Amino acid sequence: MKPVFITLALATTFCFGFAVKSITSTNKEKTNSKRVTGIGGIFFKCKDPKKITEWYQKHLGLNTNPYGATFEWYESPDSTKKAQTQWTPFAQNSKYFENDFMINYRVENLEALVEILKKEGVTIVDKIESYDYGKFVHILDGEGNKVQLWEAID
Repeated sequence: MKPVFITLALATTFCFGFAVKSITSTNKEKTNSKRVTGIGGIFFKCKDPKKITEWYQKHLGLNTNPYGATFEWYESPDSTKKAQTQWTPFAQNSKYFENDFMINYRVENLEALVEILKKEGVTIVDKIESYDYGKFVHILDGEGNKVQLWEAID
């Protein structure tokens, strides 16, 4: 009778331990999932965006376009997956962001991240907007600075 009881106790303990591990692993995956994967853009205000873009092109060699300049790089560990960071000057009176600069963070699965951030009490400024180059939303950081989150379509 004792061997059966010991075997049953061990089996029960194993199953209970496995169940607890499964529950805690699922919760850890949800809270430890990737959020920010890189800097998606650097935006700043200036008196004359066209003139400052030309200055950066001439003096620092930026390969500019109508939106500023795009820096391409490769995501690690997959060195074949290209990504980019955008550099854009805005007019000094732009209402797109309040401070003199705004950082855009690249993220994965924007909809899921927004739901997590809402549960964490983070202020979501606007609704997610979709374009042919990705999805965007603005949030406020701990000091009230407007931050842009971007799920890129590479």
